[in-house]
Amino acid sequence: QIAAASGHTVVLVDQSDEILKKSTKGIEESLKRVTKKKFADKPEAGAEFIKKTLKNLTTSTDGASVVHSTDLVIEAIVENLEVKNHLFKTLDKFAPERTIFASNTSSLQITTMANATTRQDRFGGLHFFNPVPMMKLVEVIRTPMTSQKTFESLMDFSKAVGKSPVSCKDTPGFIVNRLLVPYMMEAVRLFERGDASKEDIDVAMKLGAGYPMGPFELLDYVGLDTSKYIIDGWHSLEPNNPLFAPSPLLNKLVEEKKLGKKTGEGFYKY
Repeated sequence: QIAAASGHTVVLVDQSDEILKKSTKGIEESLKRVTKKKFADKPEAGAEFIKKTLKNLTTSTDGASVVHSTDLVIEAIVENLEVKNHLFKTLDKFAPERTIFASNTSSLQITTMANATTRQDRFGGLHFFNPVPMMKLVEVIRTPMTSQKTFESLMDFSKAVGKSPVSCKDTPGFIVNRLLVPYMMEAVRLFERGDASKEDIDVAMKLGAGYPMGPFELLDYVGLDTSKYIIDGWHSLEPNNPLFAPSPLLNKLVEEKKLGKKTGEGFYKY
């Protein structure tokens, strides 16, 4: 959406036409919300903006067949290294030499993905934040092999779509999640020890630190399975780091399929 809205030609690739129809409809709805604010007193200009943006967007179920004319590939599929590597390996065969590959992963190692291709110097991370149209930040990740030219192109692209890029080396969780996930886990441990109630911890962080959500509300919003997946991955990388220690309570909730907002119950009921 933000790439198309900023004048880029975009091909959205997914596994089925059904998913793509749903995605396109979602983008259209999102654009309507944006234009209501942006063009409040100029509905004609708003309608023109939506039309122009959607014109920049086409869809396909076959990445290999559309990648031959692409300057930048941004992967935002399931957080599974094997699946990502398979996709990159396939696209690497069909993409031109100039094409830069980037992953939107929040917790997996970019270097490992880059090594699945023959374009290690044209590979980096572009980690956008949810919901992307609202959130201004992009973390631009460079691996030890990312060339300066690639890094600058990724920074420029981030600015061109109206975001504020920050750069980081390929380290677990980059900047935001490296600080945020241990903070959320520490909140769970505080509650597990019985030092404070989850409600009071949430109120304390909202009113005392000025956060829009408390850590338990945030965990439920992110998804407890996602949070567990990240912490488990980091724990396997650094088993002696106390910040990355798993939480029995979080594991139990995930086992009971209480994953947060998306399932109607996590730390809270919805």
